Amino acid sequence: MNGKDLSPDFPYYRGAPVWISGKEWLVPLAAVALAGWILLVRLPIFSQGSWQAVPSLLLVILPLAGLALVAGRHWTALFRHVAWKDIGWMFGFALLNYAIAIPLGFAAVNLIEAERNAGIASMAEADVGLQALFFAISIPQLIGEELISIIPFLALLYLLDHKLRFPRRTAIIAAWLITAVWFAAIHLPTYNWNILQCLIVIGSARLVLTLAYLKTKNLWVSAGAHIINDWTTFAIVLVGTG
Repeated sequence: MNGKDLSPDFPYYRGAPVWISGKEWLVPLAAVALAGWILLVRLPIFSQGSWQAVPSLLLVILPLAGLALVAGRHWTALFRHVAWKDIGWMFGFALLNYAIAIPLGFAAVNLIEAERNAGIASMAEADVGLQALFFAISIPQLIGEELISIIPFLALLYLLDHKLRFPRRTAIIAAWLITAVWFAAIHLPTYNWNILQCLIVIGSARLVLTLAYLKTKNLWVSAGAHIINDWTTFAIVLVGTG
């Protein structure tokens, strides 16, 4: 799954490496919605043992399957070869995210009565085995969170640039902002429907992570930055409660 530099531009929205039409975009978008629903609803069968990994795995499998149905073998265009500079970008955007998230987090705590992430809080009280499982499950989940952000971003880019004839830069900025709001919205149940917290903190984090994709056109980079961010947060929580 290396998808080596198939295009210097974003894939799909202008026909490289393959066209995805408006109706065809409904397939991966429906897969994104289904994967997100499964993750958020957390059916009882997925609440025990290794079954907990299933929603996170589906968050990767379903969007990629939906994309493959319309893009064929070119679904790999989301991913590019990872060079050393890309690893540097991962850490760079992770640091940028923290530089923005920390002051926003303090503002959220002081101004809007922020909610805790119950999943991270419960991990701090779990045994070592469950903590290791939490870290492992987070890998596909965070890659999946990139997929359910970047696939809608590309679909919006097709709509705004190709169909509505927005200038390319305007289309990119609009799709970037809209998908940040979408990402914030799917986190509402996690943060007890605190709209301001999700928009300000989660939405801002999404802007930075998507910026990693805008810069590199490589979903591995945004996913890597996302994993670095969240694993650092997990580690801080464990050290702070240890």
